[in-house]
Amino acid sequence: MATMESLIELVNRIQRACTVLGDYGGDSALPTLWEALPTVAVVGGQSSGKSSVLESIVGRDFLPRGSGIVTRRPLVLQLHKTEQGIQEYAEFLHLPMKKILDFSVVRKEIQDETDRMTGRSKQISSIPIHLSIYSPNVVNLTLIDLPGLTKVAVEGQPDSIVEDIENMVRSYIEKPNCIILAITPANQDIATSDAIKLAREVDPTGERTFGVLTKLDLMDKGTNALDVLEGRSYRLQHPWVGIVNRSQADINKNVDMLASRRREREFFATSPEYGHLTSKMGSEYLAKLLSKQLEAVIKARIPGIASLINRSIGELETELDQLGRPVAIDAGARLYTILELCRAFDRVFKEHLDGGRPGGHRIYGVFDYQLPAALKKLPFDRHLSLQNVRKVISEADGYQPHLVAPEQGYRRLIDSALNYFRGPAEASVDAVHSVLKELVRRSIGETQELKRFPTLQAEIAAAASEALERFREDSKKTTLRMVEMESSYLTVDFFRKLPQEVEKGGNPAALSADRYAEGHFRRIASNVSNYVMMVSETLRNTIPKAVVHCQVREAKRALLDYFYMQVGKKEGRQLAELLDEDPALAERRQQCGKRLELYKSARDEIDSVLWTRRYDP
Repeated sequence: MATMESLIELVNRIQRACTVLGDYGGDSALPTLWEALPTVAVVGGQSSGKSSVLESIVGRDFLPRGSGIVTRRPLVLQLHKTEQGIQEYAEFLHLPMKKILDFSVVRKEIQDETDRMTGRSKQISSIPIHLSIYSPNVVNLTLIDLPGLTKVAVEGQPDSIVEDIENMVRSYIEKPNCIILAITPANQDIATSDAIKLAREVDPTGERTFGVLTKLDLMDKGTNALDVLEGRSYRLQHPWVGIVNRSQADINKNVDMLASRRREREFFATSPEYGHLTSKMGSEYLAKLLSKQLEAVIKARIPGIASLINRSIGELETELDQLGRPVAIDAGARLYTILELCRAFDRVFKEHLDGGRPGGHRIYGVFDYQLPAALKKLPFDRHLSLQNVRKVISEADGYQPHLVAPEQGYRRLIDSALNYFRGPAEASVDAVHSVLKELVRRSIGETQELKRFPTLQAEIAAAASEALERFREDSKKTTLRMVEMESSYLTVDFFRKLPQEVEKGGNPAALSADRYAEGHFRRIASNVSNYVMMVSETLRNTIPKAVVHCQVREAKRALLDYFYMQVGKKEGRQLAELLDEDPALAERRQQCGKRLELYKSARDEIDSVLWTRRYDP
């Protein structure tokens, strides 16, 4: 049967794993588990006796001391109760597998590790130090020692230090899962307590706040702290706990902490003011009270934590799917990866063309709107005006008048008219080319797998652009050739069906006069116009066929064929350059992968405690 102590140990393990991965709350772009874990945060002003309280709970002298801000980084202190007879030792998370038996070394390492992060200045850092202490003289408990609240900056500190410390402390204690241990010296007016003031702001009901009154033995003679301890001057939902710290003389003499605990018990037992509260006073009682409260909070929060973990696992797995697998290291695997990425792009591109994604309809728009509109705007009215027809027909005959029909004039009028179709034909080719280029750009951006590789994106874009340019040139040649073919061979049947001019009474003079009359040229203009319209209708159907065949079909079939040939010739180093992944994405994948591993491990551990076993009610 699993006990609540096993749940505290479970949370301790998860907290250590979180710290390793950089998950200790604050502004994180990744899901955070740390902020969901129940903790006990120790809050107090400078010289409030905060360090002495912690050392009394641990039963060891291990914290740095001095003037000014001594605690400049959060200290996550995890206490593990061991069996009697086992030697006490400490372990730092940043020094794994190194058991420290001398607690003066622990004190120095806390100071050195702080300096490694902040330098020897008096700056602060939100990155915690993680310390575990194993001892038969402690209860299972996790405490977070935070920098002491201060009112003014001293020499060597930035002006913002007061606000910076308060913001850091607030970021820990405002979380609803945090138990607040508010330390206040008894020889200070409770109304001016920085710890109580801040705790009241984030926990106005006092549900999460435990008040600790230190330095009871240093109060002026004739005074006592009963009004506070009995909840009359400032009431909390939980009872106040009084503490008697070690004196400075005891600290200087390195008096044994266990002996100090005995003196504390004697102080309350023999005190006329506090004797009736003895059973609920002292550092030993405080440790047990906090441990019991932490157990209760964990028991209440564990189902919610399990739900958060499962939800975060799903989110991380989805993001990792989007970020893709890590880049391969051997040439063959890299080549395979590049080809797979190209195929992924090709699928997206074809979806745009075939209608699975938007954009392909614009090609249809070129043929259904732009081409017909361009054909209608061709200047045939000007070209077949009476004045231009008369000029062309007259010049075609030279010095001799035409006998039956002005064939050369017809041919010249038709040939020059058909030449106008070159413009719409070329414009259709260029318009489809622009659409295809835009679809390539969009497809590269929409191919999720490619987002990781900006170099490969650029290479694919360049290769696709070159291919589209070749397709455009081929398409332009084909469509213009179709226009030229219409000029090269006229449809004779069309002209044979035209009504022939009948000689009037066999009078040559009359015939000659008629052929140079206005009606004669109008008939020629009308005949040429009808023929040109017939050709226009033909080209309206055949230009799209040529463009689709030469550009769209080829883009679908062989857009990256040349690129595939070039990639196949590249060596390992060149392939690696193509897969030069964005460092930010690579780092993000690594972070997500590690955090996913943490969450799955935490899920398994929680499941083993909650669902495969029963814990004490």
